[in-house]
Amino acid sequence: MPEIIIDGKQIEVEDGLTLIQACEEAGVEIPRFCYHERLSIAGNCRMCLVEVVGMPKPMASCALGVNDLRRGPNGELPEIRTNTPTVKKAREGVMEFLLINHPLDCPICDQGGECDLQDQAMAFGIDSNRYAENKRAVEDKHIGPLIKTIMTRCIHCTRCVRFMTEIAGVEELGLIGRGENAEITTYLERGITSELSGNVIDLCPVGALTSKPFAFTARPWELRKTETIDVMDALGSNIRVDARGTEVMRILPRNNDAINEEWISDKSRFIWDGLKTQRLDRPYLRDENGKFRPASWDEALAVVAKRLRDTQADKIAAISGDLCAAEEVYALKMLLDRLGIKNRDCRSDGTKLSDQYGRAGYLFNSTIEGIEQADALLLIGCNPRHEAAVMNARIRQVWRHSDLQIGLIGEPVDLTYDYHYLGAGPETLEEVAKGANPFADILRRASHPMVIVGQGALTRADGAAVWSAVARLAAELGIIRPDWNGFNVLHTAAGRVGALDLGFLPVEGGLDRDGILAAAETGEVEVVYLLGADEFDPAPLAKAFVIYQGTHGDVGAQHADVILPGAAYTEKNGTYVNTEGRVQFANRAAFAPGQAREDWAIIRALSGVMEQPLPFDNETALRAAMITAFPHLGQQDEIAPSEATGLTALAKAGGRLDKAPFKQAHPDFYLTNPIARASRVMAQMSALKQEELKRENNDKEATGTDG
Repeated sequence: MPEIIIDGKQIEVEDGLTLIQACEEAGVEIPRFCYHERLSIAGNCRMCLVEVVGMPKPMASCALGVNDLRRGPNGELPEIRTNTPTVKKAREGVMEFLLINHPLDCPICDQGGECDLQDQAMAFGIDSNRYAENKRAVEDKHIGPLIKTIMTRCIHCTRCVRFMTEIAGVEELGLIGRGENAEITTYLERGITSELSGNVIDLCPVGALTSKPFAFTARPWELRKTETIDVMDALGSNIRVDARGTEVMRILPRNNDAINEEWISDKSRFIWDGLKTQRLDRPYLRDENGKFRPASWDEALAVVAKRLRDTQADKIAAISGDLCAAEEVYALKMLLDRLGIKNRDCRSDGTKLSDQYGRAGYLFNSTIEGIEQADALLLIGCNPRHEAAVMNARIRQVWRHSDLQIGLIGEPVDLTYDYHYLGAGPETLEEVAKGANPFADILRRASHPMVIVGQGALTRADGAAVWSAVARLAAELGIIRPDWNGFNVLHTAAGRVGALDLGFLPVEGGLDRDGILAAAETGEVEVVYLLGADEFDPAPLAKAFVIYQGTHGDVGAQHADVILPGAAYTEKNGTYVNTEGRVQFANRAAFAPGQAREDWAIIRALSGVMEQPLPFDNETALRAAMITAFPHLGQQDEIAPSEATGLTALAKAGGRLDKAPFKQAHPDFYLTNPIARASRVMAQMSALKQEELKRENNDKEATGTDG
């Protein structure tokens, strides 16, 4: 490994590091604007200048590698100086140039308090400027409902351009013009269509790109910051929720290299306005006229308890929803066990996954970080760009930097990277499994092959047969080996894996979701308890007495007879298990509105009214009981090992496959849960996306092409 001297200190660094990285390892702070460790090197801001002994002028440390340095004529180690008068003067000159055209907007700029330009001007700049000419002005650009632009502030670091091109894979931002006329813009003067576009707000080192929904609402120092977990998909992205009083003001990403790196999707970032609208803030009962009337907690729980007591256990059912934390699912499971209720299911979308074949049967076994090892990838019935946008960006990064071969079985979609389109449905799946498709040879020859099956393939009537067929394909093509398990299930619901781990599934002789709906339609099931379950057509529940416990006046609440208001994911502590089986803990950032309560507390109160009190009085005792029963749920930020032996039995299970093509689980990325459907921003983005699709279809018809 190379050895260099930085400010008189000799250090040894890894091969391939740049000088700016080497200086960071030595504990020396180097200012920068254009450099970002996850983006390509641009070297255009010149703020990171350092002095390299033997070179005639200061050098940009971001663009010079330690391997490019040479020893002196007598074998002297390369020497870097970061605090000399020459370096100081050079940085002051760069800062002076950057501020020539930058407006004096600090008092009204949303970036104030978090601005790299402010901080570095204070630390490395000077208190005056020799330029008296008029500042140039640049017209602001409209790039959609999410990002506010004040392009006069732009310093042309091109971070946003590089992110959109390299990470998001949507080449819609660029720098046009030359010299004084250079400006960052969307080429076609349209809104950005990427599901990751909001990340350019964090990347922008000045106030040129800021959050449009958050604009002029709060200053950073006014906000209470809480580190927690996102539930908009099943990745479990690490986020920070900023709140003021009882109101969530914004959501930002936290770095976790194993999951989301430092990115989050636009849905995760801008969903917060949906936490304030259409909220259930007190219990409601449906009267004899079919209208809802407000009720007290005592009255509502008494009605629910009486109905449960007066109904036979085999005529009662419960379904848990996509956003439920493990604690409330476990509490409801305990209550159902005490009441002898066997009809229960956590698979509100109808997926045919179960715990019958062990955890390996329903987990992303290769892990999200393991995607970086893959050299062949087969996607089946999934659209990672919609179902796990951040993971899709990771796949794109591997594709860009390696020879990763990707195949797709399902709907042809734009995934921001090239892939081999193999076919639309189960027939193609069987061809690949039998080796009749050329892509089978690619998988067989790969050292780390992966297959990812999505909910679009598993929520069908033949989902169990598809599940078995994918396991059979993985076994036949060597995707499952003692040293590597490339069989992966991509979930879309944040609470699904945790509920499967807890076994919130039909007890022997009980009904699953489809059975519950069918029995409710015929009157065989008389009472249905919906724990935040909204992602299915509730029309079959018309004859049943429906108890809905949730956060929003969405589909489930509209068909309920009793509404019990619960807390959203930002309003409660809870355990979530992501699609790879990683256990993470979400922290409360704000309190639920009105009389809404945490879900576990509602279930505990109901058990007391029914004279079947559950053995806990606080969330600490509940969590302790849950971890005692399921020890792996106490291993925070860890993935409990799962044996792949059950996949052999899954591969042999078989089943009759339908010929219908696979469909996407969520055609509309922006409206996938009650919080998203209550969000004005998500509604705007959905409408924008529909307009874009309509425009593309019109263009195809006009040119007579298929795209």
